[in-house]
Amino acid sequence: MEDTYNEKDAQPNVVMLKINDRPGVICADAGDINFKIGDYCICTENGEEFLAEVRSLPGETEFHCKFQPIRRIIRKASEKDVEVYSNDAGFLRDAFKFCIERIQARSMHMKLIKVKNDNLEHKIIFYYTAEARVDFRELVKDLAAKFKTRIEMRQIGVRDEAKLLTGCGICGRGFCCASFLGTFAPISIRMAKEQNINLNPTKISGICGRLMCCLSYEVENRKSGGRKRDLKNNGEYSENDNFE
Repeated sequence: MEDTYNEKDAQPNVVMLKINDRPGVICADAGDINFKIGDYCICTENGEEFLAEVRSLPGETEFHCKFQPIRRIIRKASEKDVEVYSNDAGFLRDAFKFCIERIQARSMHMKLIKVKNDNLEHKIIFYYTAEARVDFRELVKDLAAKFKTRIEMRQIGVRDEAKLLTGCGICGRGFCCASFLGTFAPISIRMAKEQNINLNPTKISGICGRLMCCLSYEVENRKSGGRKRDLKNNGEYSENDNFE
């Protein structure tokens, strides 16, 4: 089953949810489940399950959810779900703190980004960035001795770091990579030039320091012969049935 809806799906019964470790809210289909504000549910995103709190009810989300994907809610969260996720969140905070302490104690040149507990594979994943290759064998021994489980160290790039940490872009909306983009598409400065966008690096770069993913969204339309005839130059007016 897909994590999100597409245009061919029936109109979902949309509510807005808040996930504790990220800014902003996400939109999800409640299906036949009746929620009250403050209820908890289990929803899916990118193949993972999350505990989320209901922040708004159907009928209150039309504008906010018009421009973002609609996730799926699996079920209402039970008291046990809330307890398990709360304990898991505390465990991950402790694991992050302990790993930072061992990295500093061993003077390792790496930056710990996030820790995830993979219950299916029975392992803990530590995401980090580094400018060069890092020998973390002794660090893994420290972590395995502490947590008595399999340890995986996974090096990521700056774009993946932004996706994991989430946040808001200069547009005021949540990061595209953390909201609905499944993969990172190649972005080039030519895309900005073709759209006559100001090439000031502070205007076209994301929080990750790379060119913003949204620079690619309108490129295909502008390259299309049919669409290109409809595009106006700066200063020209466009008319439709509703306004000029």
